[in-house]
Amino acid sequence: MQTLQTALSQCKIVPVVVVHDVAHAAPLANALANGGLTVVEVTMRTPAALDVIRAMVNARPDLVTGAGTILNAAHLQQARDAGSNFGVSPGTSHALREAILAANWPFIPGCATPSEAMTLAEHGFEVVKLFPAEVVGGLDMLKSMAAPLPHIQFMPTGGVRLEKVVQYVAQPNVAAVGGTWIVPPALLAAGDFAAIEALAREAFLAAQR
Repeated sequence: MQTLQTALSQCKIVPVVVVHDVAHAAPLANALANGGLTVVEVTMRTPAALDVIRAMVNARPDLVTGAGTILNAAHLQQARDAGSNFGVSPGTSHALREAILAANWPFIPGCATPSEAMTLAEHGFEVVKLFPAEVVGGLDMLKSMAAPLPHIQFMPTGGVRLEKVVQYVAQPNVAAVGGTWIVPPALLAAGDFAAIEALAREAFLAAQR
């Protein structure tokens, strides 16, 4: 977890990517890393996801590559076997939480309420994913939780856009911001990695303000 937290502290932006073609994996990893980003979440929503993770890890070992949309113990094991550096989930069932704890593997579990965040913190999780962030309250939610839950760090994801990055990363309880805007499906399908690198750099610079 220390490696992940160090990477997040270097750049509080985590692109959330959906990749259908493994041929896009290495150039995508290069584009994100060259744009200044240090962490990426590859969602396990496509048949190619595990191969994409392997390829991205091999292409850019300096880019901390995680597996997202982990829903159960089987997903978790598959992600680990593929070489993922960490895992992320949209929510956290009891069974998934127990599998994560048993695996002793860096993980950012998902939550949507203060009670869920408290429960995860009680089980030792220091960083949790707030999802879907904009739907459940976004910045106002995070500001409201900062005082009563100062020991919990959040990665708001879901509906976050570039124009709000500065406000999000300024919150003391935000470890990082997750977002899909950095790798638009149309640019990825077109193989326009120069444009993706530009978006990554734009996000990186926004998070440094």
